[in-house]
Amino acid sequence: MGNGFCSHVLGFNGMVIILFVLISVVSGNKISEGGTKENHLPRHAVKSIQSEDGDIIDCIDIYKQPAFAHPALRDHKIQMAPSYEPTVETMAATSPAKTKTFKNRYEQSSMIVASQIWKKNGSCPDGTVPVRRFQNKGQLESNSLEAYVRNKPTHPVKQLNDDENPNSQLPNRSKAILLTLGYIYSGAKADIKVWDPSVESDDEYSTSRVSLQSGPYYDFESIESGWAVNPRVYGDKKTRLYVYWTVDGSKATGCFDLTCPGFVQTSNEIALGAAIYPISVANGLPYQINIYIFKDPNTSNWWMQYGEKINVGYWPHNLFSLIISGAESVEWGGEVYSLKLGQSPHTATKMGNGEYPDPIFGDSGYMKRMRVLDNSRILKFPEWVSTYADEYNCYDVYYISDYVEDPEFYYGGPGRSYKCP
Repeated sequence: MGNGFCSHVLGFNGMVIILFVLISVVSGNKISEGGTKENHLPRHAVKSIQSEDGDIIDCIDIYKQPAFAHPALRDHKIQMAPSYEPTVETMAATSPAKTKTFKNRYEQSSMIVASQIWKKNGSCPDGTVPVRRFQNKGQLESNSLEAYVRNKPTHPVKQLNDDENPNSQLPNRSKAILLTLGYIYSGAKADIKVWDPSVESDDEYSTSRVSLQSGPYYDFESIESGWAVNPRVYGDKKTRLYVYWTVDGSKATGCFDLTCPGFVQTSNEIALGAAIYPISVANGLPYQINIYIFKDPNTSNWWMQYGEKINVGYWPHNLFSLIISGAESVEWGGEVYSLKLGQSPHTATKMGNGEYPDPIFGDSGYMKRMRVLDNSRILKFPEWVSTYADEYNCYDVYYISDYVEDPEFYYGGPGRSYKCP
């Protein structure tokens, strides 16, 4: 009887254990409303770093990062480094005197390049990539198609019908940009001053970025990188480093950072979506990030380089059909997304730091050392540029090329104001 009782208890305990395991498995693979598995990255984390700003950075095995869940990348072999590595000299003008000037300016600017807050508390080991963990349902919902479509970038070149206004504003978006086109571009870069603009509502955003695009207005391919304040995607209003891509004008595709399969990260030093530190303040040091997006001529993968030396990762050529041959246009500048654009009251979401362009003191959004890589294979300032602002009373632009060593572009604005009611 004792043995029978023991057998009964063991059987009951066994059932409890099995039930517990099943519950754990199910809860660990719970699917959010956006169709993304919650906490799927920490399962592969070799190490986790708690950042002082509240972020958790998981060091993920490089071969287990989200990119390889994309159908086009199932058999993809990681390219650990670009086969083409630009140097400081190739970014300068052709004369030795200007090359020396460029080097001096690079050395000066490199002392005030912004970093990321999480790096104060640790680093990821070799063979891993740092991935910002999604910690709440709201952030997970940002992976949904609706969120990507609502936060999509826009294309500067619209194929217009004869009865259309060529200066008409695209819905829910306001841009202040410097634009170049007319060639096939295989790279673009800039120094971008980093601010923390106020974003009025959680479904709005403000970005400053370098963007390359190809294809028709309604179905373009785009890759871009810069900094953004985007509560819908990141769950707060901090200024964060980001990358984005789409292959159909963001109608059905579009992805920020590593939140869905696509971008392949190779660096263990930079976390996409992580907060940038320090941030520029009025009358203070002009902290900036340097972004360079370029196509590897041997693999046709599009690389994103940060700070002149860190190759963060790349968009594999398998993802694209148009931009794989090169970009048709490049733009530098800011973009605000809001449902309250073009109406009164206008959104109070700021662009840059919320100030109109200020070429005198630099107290506004600005980009410097802008370069493109075209068929000449020389990284240089473009031969032709044009400024454009959807709402110049709300977010304006100012381009200066005379009396400066290198052309400079200033942009930004407060949104709602006495000029923009």
